[in-house]
Amino acid sequence: MIPLSLPAVSEATMPYVARLRVDPATAIDEADAVLVVEDEEGASFSGLHGLLTLEGVCADALEGDVMLVQPDTGRADRLLRHGSSHNTLLVTERCDQLCVMCSQPPRKTHVDRFALFEQACLLARPNIVIGITGGEPTLYKDDLFGLIERVGTVRPDIEFHILTNAQHFEASDVDRLRQDVFRRVSWGIPLYSHEPARHDEIVGKTGAFDRLQRSFHVLLLAGARIELRTVLIQDNIDDLPRLARLVASRLRFIESWSIMQLEKTGFARNRWAGLFADHKVGFEPVAAALDYALLHGKAVHLFNFPRCTVPAQYRALAPASISDWKRKFAPACATCREQDQCCGFFEWHPDEHANAWISPL
Repeated sequence: MIPLSLPAVSEATMPYVARLRVDPATAIDEADAVLVVEDEEGASFSGLHGLLTLEGVCADALEGDVMLVQPDTGRADRLLRHGSSHNTLLVTERCDQLCVMCSQPPRKTHVDRFALFEQACLLARPNIVIGITGGEPTLYKDDLFGLIERVGTVRPDIEFHILTNAQHFEASDVDRLRQDVFRRVSWGIPLYSHEPARHDEIVGKTGAFDRLQRSFHVLLLAGARIELRTVLIQDNIDDLPRLARLVASRLRFIESWSIMQLEKTGFARNRWAGLFADHKVGFEPVAAALDYALLHGKAVHLFNFPRCTVPAQYRALAPASISDWKRKFAPACATCREQDQCCGFFEWHPDEHANAWISPL
């Protein structure tokens, strides 16, 4: 597992953002911190906010990384890793839904770091896609929109992928969302069933399905790019064929539909037996949904589906979707010839289950 948070000692007293540079010649911004010394215990960098020492890491592995340094906690977070295509900003841990399988259980408190995240985005490498997640980012919609507008104006090479429950878009947002900067934003929005009551039950919020339809109308008028997301659980796997019909008829404007296998963390960790839907032994509803979506010209993907658990004719739809920092392969995967094309497993997935489940290709 790639560490995203490192022990840190800083001369600063307040949180700040810095981009790390090993070679002084590459330091082109006042926010760049340059390597001054490295030994077996870690590396020290010098910048606008004084000395920063990071423990237990090689300086070369941090070259170009954009860090959020938090002196009060003695940690530095690798917000944007220079060599990775998987970079996501957690902008809040508050949420107004309580999904039964939530991988990031919400908290009641919020720490406003939008200004720091904006600085980080401006320091990002060229042509990056930056993820934004929560909690629910649109609880702070004006801050979120402002970040996108300002960063997008200065850095038109940057794109954003934002995960949202889409409960807070209003008709008054349409003109703002029609701006050119929002053409480089994709909204990842969950829809768990064609049945309003079932969707509401899964997300723990009465009326969520109907409110989502209103937001879809707003986003359609704004010309927004949408990735629909459906996490499989026992309660909704049999709904997939009918959900595919809804997607093909009423949600034809979406760019893609991602059907996602469950992640064993957060709320799902202790509810696994009652939530996990084993698609390997019951792929029929998944296949029916895929066939219908493809027949009607929709781009559809299987996220978090190890390739060997998917029938051969559908494996092309199962990319290596798990982020590099939290992806692993079980011991039983060692002989597989298709690891480079496979999502593998989340780092915290039990090897016992993985070894018994897979059949290496």
